[in-house]
Amino acid sequence: MPNQFYDSIRSIFFSPTGTSKKIAEAITRGVAAPTDESTLALTVQTLDLTHTAGPETTLSAETVAVIAAPVYGGRIAPVAMKRLAGIRGSGGPAVVVALYGNRAFEHAVVELAGLVSRQGFVPVAAAAFVGEHSYSTPETPIAAGRPDAQDLTAAEAFGRAIRQKLDAGTCSPVDAAQLKERRAPSLSTLRFIRFVLKYRRQQKRHPVVYLPECDAERCTLCGRCAAICPVGAISRGDETRTDPARCIRCCACVKGCPVGARTFHTPFAEALSRNFFRRKEPVTLL
Repeated sequence: MPNQFYDSIRSIFFSPTGTSKKIAEAITRGVAAPTDESTLALTVQTLDLTHTAGPETTLSAETVAVIAAPVYGGRIAPVAMKRLAGIRGSGGPAVVVALYGNRAFEHAVVELAGLVSRQGFVPVAAAAFVGEHSYSTPETPIAAGRPDAQDLTAAEAFGRAIRQKLDAGTCSPVDAAQLKERRAPSLSTLRFIRFVLKYRRQQKRHPVVYLPECDAERCTLCGRCAAICPVGAISRGDETRTDPARCIRCCACVKGCPVGARTFHTPFAEALSRNFFRRKEPVTLL
């Protein structure tokens, strides 16, 4: 019998384009399922922070939290960090998961683990999974279609391994800094670094603000983009405009437009697609 009784699991995510949600749900299925050591199926609840922080919540010590968020520029998306700040634990276990676009997750997992520790959770497992990059398009694919079936199978298996750890009575924290990146080829990394340095020099001389654009002739004013924008950067009735002060370049509006009226053009798309096309597999720590 397990030394600690867990009766529920909370799947928590910030997921503008759905990648973090898919992985969080797959891991949750694995944790929630009965095992040889325990015939109890855990009760599953979902807390979607994509569009709102929701009320401040304190989870009991008997609740397992699976917390997933996307990586923007090597860090957890700032909006996600802010919305997660209202979720507190009571010494219960947490699984921290970063979704990145096949380049690198850098400090993101450590950052997320640090937050949940400060919020009263014990990070008992950590992972970095690959999701389709926000900037991915058919012309410049970057981890297109991920997480795919292989990723979701791996996520569910990771969840089952976590459940076995918990059923064995182990709730010791992991050191998220020990989660190792799957390195890209050195030449690809160097090319990308050169691109970034050149881009920064150009931005100093001639600053350009890149925003999702809307083809007014194609747009049907259906309001879909306004509804799925996680930060209210698009207003209902004014769908052809994007508020530059609010937009986080998640490209949910681009990927979610039913008529393809929205696009996002950034020089980063080509650089990422060219240099980070080799498939990276998820990495986990337990």
